[in-house]
Amino acid sequence: MKTLFKNPSQIITVNTNGKNLKRGSELSDINPISDHSILVENGIIKDLIPNSSSSKTAADKTFDLKDLIVLPGLVECHTHAAYAGSRANEFLMRLNGATYEDIAKSGGGIISTVKAVRNSSFEELVRILKPRIDYFITQGVTTLEIKSGYGLSFYDEIKLLQVIDHFKTHSPIEIIPTFLGAHTYPPEYQNDHKQYLDLIIKELLPYIIKNKLADSVDAFCEKSAFSSDEVDKIFTKAKKLGYKLRLHTEQFNNIGGLDVALRHKALSVDHLEVINENDIPKLSKSETVSVLLPGVSFFLDYNYAPARKLIEHNAIVALATDYNPGSSHIPNLHFIMQLAALKMKMSAEEIISAVTINSATALGLNEKLGSIEIGKQADFAVFDTKDYQEIIYNIGLNLNKYTIKKGQIIFQRAETK
Repeated sequence: MKTLFKNPSQIITVNTNGKNLKRGSELSDINPISDHSILVENGIIKDLIPNSSSSKTAADKTFDLKDLIVLPGLVECHTHAAYAGSRANEFLMRLNGATYEDIAKSGGGIISTVKAVRNSSFEELVRILKPRIDYFITQGVTTLEIKSGYGLSFYDEIKLLQVIDHFKTHSPIEIIPTFLGAHTYPPEYQNDHKQYLDLIIKELLPYIIKNKLADSVDAFCEKSAFSSDEVDKIFTKAKKLGYKLRLHTEQFNNIGGLDVALRHKALSVDHLEVINENDIPKLSKSETVSVLLPGVSFFLDYNYAPARKLIEHNAIVALATDYNPGSSHIPNLHFIMQLAALKMKMSAEEIISAVTINSATALGLNEKLGSIEIGKQADFAVFDTKDYQEIIYNIGLNLNKYTIKKGQIIFQRAETK
């Protein structure tokens, strides 16, 4: 099956010339091309064809994208979308001066969501998660990472991963599950950290990978969660079992998480709001992606990660929502892109690279998606504008018109009169 997507105003290829990532100044090179069409065969990008030749190209289907801009499908590489309950009361507590860590110490925060998840059935969680996935699809997201981490028991972590796994076959986009059992210590293990570590290392890690519920492991390295030594033990076992590794680190404190992640060659280090300036050069030659989450900074009225310094030091920078019920209740990736421009001083071009090829790199999927290059998956986000800078300029608006996965239109925005 050959499909021709013809005549867009521009194709923002984010071409990497085979490198499949962009670091430092390379983020600014998104390689827009005009007067070309995209030929897709069996879900793969077959060719980029000059419009002067497109009429001679044999295709089974043709879609006219006149006056529209084509980007690679957006990759959302960090979410906690599988949750139940609400933490609106905590939002009000923060408005009255409580910090995220204050709320966690008082039994709120992650633990309050854990209680809601434990009280929810598989069917209830499926029903709750579906519209969240659908909302990401309307934005042009074609690959979506979702973490566990709100079960924090054998049964409930497996239940959450099974819910996420359900959408691997019941969603038109790629759903990437990540095991985050090391999110925080549940109440029943507050005085026995070793027993909970044993549960993760000896029971959950082997079971999850054996049953193919996730092939990535994440952890939260913070004073209120897991120490760097505890993360090191989890990562050592996970690595032996064949997991990919990611780490929440340097969000509120510097307690050695960054060094543990780099030593284990983690795919990404996520947050970095309080990264020590002297540690930034460590990322300059590393293949580990710096995933920045400005929605958290906005939602908590807190520090923004030093995007400019990371880019100046040749890091691989990605962006994500960190969508979750407590610290970034923001499922809008476009708003995150706009925050990155306003608060982190990233350019439109850097932002586009950060939510496409570099987010794909953070998931270990950059060889097959994240840019419009021949041989990659035909995943596209098609925006109703002639200028890609409008995507950043239109704060809070979703200009995505079509979401295309493997050459198939899976979302089309309804025409308004």
